[in-house]
Amino acid sequence: MHITTDRIPVLPSTPTLPTIGLTPSRRLLLAVLCAVSVANVYYAQPLLERVASDMSISTGHVGWVVAVGQAGYLVGLAALVPLGDWLNRRWLIPAHLLLIAVGTAVVATATTSAALYAGMALAGVFSVVVQIAVAYTAALSPPAERGRNLGTVTSGVVVGIIMARTAAGFVAGIAGWRGVYGCAAAVAVVMAVLTWMSLPDDQPRPGPRPYGRAVASVLVLGATDRVFRTRALIAFFLFASFGVLWSGMALPLSDEPWRLSPAQIGLFGFAGLAGTLGAARAGRWADRGRAGAVTVASLVVLIASWWLIGQAGHALWLVAAGAVLLDFAVQAVHVTNQNLVVARDPGSSSRTIGAYMICYSLGSALGAVTTSTLYERMGWPAASVAGACYACAALLIWLVDRVVPDRRARTDVD
Repeated sequence: MHITTDRIPVLPSTPTLPTIGLTPSRRLLLAVLCAVSVANVYYAQPLLERVASDMSISTGHVGWVVAVGQAGYLVGLAALVPLGDWLNRRWLIPAHLLLIAVGTAVVATATTSAALYAGMALAGVFSVVVQIAVAYTAALSPPAERGRNLGTVTSGVVVGIIMARTAAGFVAGIAGWRGVYGCAAAVAVVMAVLTWMSLPDDQPRPGPRPYGRAVASVLVLGATDRVFRTRALIAFFLFASFGVLWSGMALPLSDEPWRLSPAQIGLFGFAGLAGTLGAARAGRWADRGRAGAVTVASLVVLIASWWLIGQAGHALWLVAAGAVLLDFAVQAVHVTNQNLVVARDPGSSSRTIGAYMICYSLGSALGAVTTSTLYERMGWPAASVAGACYACAALLIWLVDRVVPDRRARTDVD
């Protein structure tokens, strides 16, 4: 892809942060932080029936338990993630984790639906600590190591998304749905202490801090920078394809001829986990200037994976193989995207990652709506075709960017 020599528009006098590198133990800590934090947004999905029964919430309204958490996460992306460009993230990250603990503790002890919704919203808003951690990783990484470090840390994000449902089902079977959120609160406190003790200081930006302008820049970045716009659009369709699978997989597997239990369906998360961990190396390929090759090859793999996934009515092993390929492809492109958009200006990594992840979230939501709607009307084959079409759209965007000239000066880096 062609990248303009112009920097991403940022505030005046914004020097690049010094890069001091990350030790392997710190990379691992940040990956774990990402996994346990993003999981808070997804724990509720396999628990809705139990929550509705315990809290006397009607079937038509219980979906709000998930919706308010995801809405809070979207608000946090725009309103809180840009703070990382001006505040010391060594303090900001533990503060967010402690507020997650407050939100999940409220959920665990809620006696009314209003308290339940408030706790879910609070946990969702501050779960964007995930993206602050990703931006922190990018800002502290030397350019030659940035892709590798992002690959490791963002693997934690996808692991958390995939495994949250499995973990929630396991804990709920032992301690009930409230136990899930009680454990989540305890884990958030432990992670807050560990990150404060283990992470190096992050030098905040000097000078004035026009927060309102930073938040506005998150919303308009796509209109002013071609590199960001291309990669954000690829992410939108990439995660729409991802959402079709992971938001809808339970539908065909719990139906005839398989009739799998929620616990059995949760085991498919391990297939996705294998693919995600395998793609962690994509960051190193991007560091070596192979971002374009990684992107196109991974999107082709993503498209092909949907033929396997579409066989859910015939062979479970094909679905598992497709999940491995899909997660490998999604994670490889995701890491490459983040490496490219952050490389333009590591000092603005928080707002850049925040804007990018808004597209990620909207794409995931589109995939979830698509899979439930099409499955109800036409079955899993139709949902699988939609997943493949979203992958094709991402590939088309990459191809168009390659052939449509940029009016500004540019340098080919991939």
